[in-house]
Amino acid sequence: MMEGQLKHPLMQRINDDLDSMTPKGRILADYILKAPRNVVFMTIRELASSSKVSESTIVRFVSQLGYGGYGAFIQALRDFLDTGMTLEDRLSLSSGTMGEGSGRLDRVIAEEIENLKRLATAIDPETVDRIATLLATREQVYVAGSRISYTFAYYLEWSLTKLRPGSQMLKGSDLSSIDRLTIAPEQSLVVIVTVSRYPNELIQLGKLARRLGHTLVVISDSSLCPINRFAHEVLIAPSRHFPIIGNPTTLSCLINHLVLEVAAQKGVDLKDHQQKLEQAYRENDLLFNLDDFRGYMGEE
Repeated sequence: MMEGQLKHPLMQRINDDLDSMTPKGRILADYILKAPRNVVFMTIRELASSSKVSESTIVRFVSQLGYGGYGAFIQALRDFLDTGMTLEDRLSLSSGTMGEGSGRLDRVIAEEIENLKRLATAIDPETVDRIATLLATREQVYVAGSRISYTFAYYLEWSLTKLRPGSQMLKGSDLSSIDRLTIAPEQSLVVIVTVSRYPNELIQLGKLARRLGHTLVVISDSSLCPINRFAHEVLIAPSRHFPIIGNPTTLSCLINHLVLEVAAQKGVDLKDHQQKLEQAYRENDLLFNLDDFRGYMGEE
């Protein structure tokens, strides 16, 4: 067994259930514990052949662990591996499957489509609606991100400025974010966007937000994200694959969906807010104007 596996819920659950498993179940458990990186890419038929057990044994094994099906078990195993994989590990796993040239592009597109399909089936509309209500109604909203997730956090906060006043961006690596959160108005809304491998500064901000009594929303890529346990609401953008850097499509799609839900809830207030913004754009000549461009080109 890999060092530290027993600290992980999935591996701990397998170990705890060993005594109650059938002999074939224990053979399967031992195979999974020794070679999780191989198992995560296997179909149920391939796992049965490699571990020398029947497919029905695998079905019973997965059910005993509390998963609704083999797909849910593999996703949990994938999430477990993803949290501890180094950059070298990711490159090693991807190098043999990505192909070359146009084949590499086809592979990337296919994987992102699979991720989006998983998002479509995994998303909980009621959770989205509750979070959208918080984003639309709370007086003060703080959005935090760090490293690669800063890009998505910034995108969310930037979008919110087009829908409502009172949103601010927090950069996880900037220690002044702790100051700003500490003096934030009571019952502020804090949204943390994070992806594996989960920067410690965002975990710290999540703990602080909860300790200060703010409402914490976490948008992450896995149910195993360590900040999830501090959150009042969690949205997950799942991935079926191991990215070298990240899977931007699913997370950006989820944020787009959330922004549209906020816009739908704002109603008349949204129109008034956006009219003010458009006036500022015109008065300060901030954005491209087609009529001005025609004038530059000498067109009538």
